[in-house]
Amino acid sequence: MNLISGGLLAGVAVAAAGVLLARRRYVVVTVDGVSMAPTLNDGDRILVRRRRLDQVSRGDVVVLEPTPDPTGRILPGPPGPDGRRWNIKRAVALPGDPVPPDVPVEGDVERVPAGALVVFGDNERSFDSRQRGFFHEDRLLGVALRRLGGSSL
Repeated sequence: MNLISGGLLAGVAVAAAGVLLARRRYVVVTVDGVSMAPTLNDGDRILVRRRRLDQVSRGDVVVLEPTPDPTGRILPGPPGPDGRRWNIKRAVALPGDPVPPDVPVEGDVERVPAGALVVFGDNERSFDSRQRGFFHEDRLLGVALRRLGGSSL
């Protein structure tokens, strides 16, 4: 009997450790808005794998916090359950890549600087790097893997 209860306890501990590990690597985010339509729609839930900037590829759908807008004219959406505001955009230029022509930069910047990336929404009504400039790596949550209940991205 002790062998069975010991094995059950070990199994529960392994399962709990697996859940904790998954929560550290993966996050579920709900899409709020139309900036990624038609790829993602308002209300879609997506599975996001936490990633560093050096693990992002051009074309990845990324989740990140918006950069502050010093003018106050571009307001981010409402905060999520964790109290943070998230943007879902497509990575179009990474550190060292040429800066796309429609991205505002100060001075003579021709390449995306280290620690930054350029992101665009799939929808033409997106507020993204075309208005906000570079997004910084400290605001990156991760890369969207798939729509829950749907296909990979």
